[in-house]
Amino acid sequence: MSKINNIYKWDHHSDQPYIITDKTFKKQQKQKYLLEYFMMFWLFIVVFPIAFVWQFVMRFPTTKMQVGIGVNLDKGEEQYALVEELGVQHLIIRMPLWEVEKIDEFVRFAKGFGENKIIMINVLQDREHIEDLVLFQQNIQLIFDKFQDIAKVYQIGNATNRSKWGVFSVSEYLAFYQTAQNIRDKHFPQLKLLGSSVIDFEYYYTAYALFNFKKIKFDTLSSLLYVDRRGTPRERQYGFNLKNKINLLAAMVNLSPKVNNKIVITETNYPLKATAPYAPTSEKECVSELEYEQYMQDYIDIAKKTKKISHLYWHQLIAPGYGLVDNRDGIIRKTPAFYKFKQLIKQI
Repeated sequence: MSKINNIYKWDHHSDQPYIITDKTFKKQQKQKYLLEYFMMFWLFIVVFPIAFVWQFVMRFPTTKMQVGIGVNLDKGEEQYALVEELGVQHLIIRMPLWEVEKIDEFVRFAKGFGENKIIMINVLQDREHIEDLVLFQQNIQLIFDKFQDIAKVYQIGNATNRSKWGVFSVSEYLAFYQTAQNIRDKHFPQLKLLGSSVIDFEYYYTAYALFNFKKIKFDTLSSLLYVDRRGTPRERQYGFNLKNKINLLAAMVNLSPKVNNKIVITETNYPLKATAPYAPTSEKECVSELEYEQYMQDYIDIAKKTKKISHLYWHQLIAPGYGLVDNRDGIIRKTPAFYKFKQLIKQI
């Protein structure tokens, strides 16, 4: 991650940033946006009841959902054979901005999957690129240039409502996204951009990204719609299960002038028991491999039946704490969910 004051550090076990431990820094940054937080919640109070009613009367274009998988450069070339075994055509590849000097390695990795795969690039932000938009402008142009013959779709930012990911407000993210949009519009008009990449059921962040006066436009709404802390996707959170969450999100998208009527879930999974420190949550939220298999099947089935999700990407292929394959000690072990995912792909 960004080297700013050594505050941001990357956890290679769970493939995410560590929580910021410098509480003074975190407090100082958040205090800058107290008024925005206040406005964000008030906006959601207005948008929520309208969207809740609108979901029952709107005409949202139905779509046949495609299912993909996340693959990472640091997980190795063994992913090529595993992807072929699964029969999956849609892939999402992370491109961390703090590793842009290794971009040629990422490009070679992406090309290694062959020409018949449909690839999305997930551009991961860090604090340095959020603060220095000139630097981001240079590097996003490089990313677009290097990948343009491989990928036509790019998610701009990841988990943008999490300070450990380097973003402290929606306005910071929108300035970041608009920088990418300007470069796309000027030099790469054939590319499609996704945002606002909010993680979990925190739609007040999504609402603020969808209803504002900024000159931004999302070609597709991206969501990291996790429900793992509730277990089964049929379990409710504030009265909403997965189906309800998707329907509400679709209503917000349908009402907004900032996005086309298209939703992609770019990341979701479940943490696995007895895999610490690889599991991204505490042991309390973790599930067994058999529960993981069932919950994954239920999640994909529910999302598919809403007919409102264009693509769903499972996160990810190889990850001991939450993926379809465990590679600890250099041994490739396919979990029951791997074979279930393979079966589900055949049914798409």
